Amino acid sequence: MTAAPPEPAAVEAFLRANPDFLAARPQLYAILTPPQRIHGEAMADHMAAMIQAGRQEWRGLLEAGRTRSAFAAKVAEAVLALIASADAQDCLRHEWPAHLGLESCRLVPLAPGPALVLRDVTVASAGLHGEAAPLIRREALLRVGAQTLALGAREAAELPNEPESLAFLARALTAALAAPHHARAARR
Repeated sequence: MTAAPPEPAAVEAFLRANPDFLAARPQLYAILTPPQRIHGEAMADHMAAMIQAGRQEWRGLLEAGRTRSAFAAKVAEAVLALIASADAQDCLRHEWPAHLGLESCRLVPLAPGPALVLRDVTVASAGLHGEAAPLIRREALLRVGAQTLALGAREAAELPNEPESLAFLARALTAALAAPHHARAARR
């Protein structure tokens, strides 16, 4: 059984008794229908609050989009470097950190777990990140065949929650490691 919506008089009484209720919860303005300005300045303040709440929401969405776009561009640069390289492992260790803006990019012989783990860490594993471990505050672990690609960043923003981009990076590395010219270079 669902509860009946409150009577308008009860809502009005509540808001009169709690005049700061909406000011403390600006996200509610995004779902309220704005009044028309014909009611005077008190209503103009209400509309201004709704507009401000909408602007903040859009700023957040735009910033998230910029972060995704920037990281996707970095992934594209890393994959292009991988394609041009004769040695995938060398490219991974020496070129990918600069292309991706990360402290650590390593392929480690760990038992495969989930296809992707992205997490914040307080103490990173030297087994995953080598000498960069003390710098790492966020890591991504990606399955690459029977190994794990370990990526490490100083800041969470440098390694955003972008599963599609990270999965593409892992697939590109998997393909490069399986390619005949990379297989020869790895045996040398």
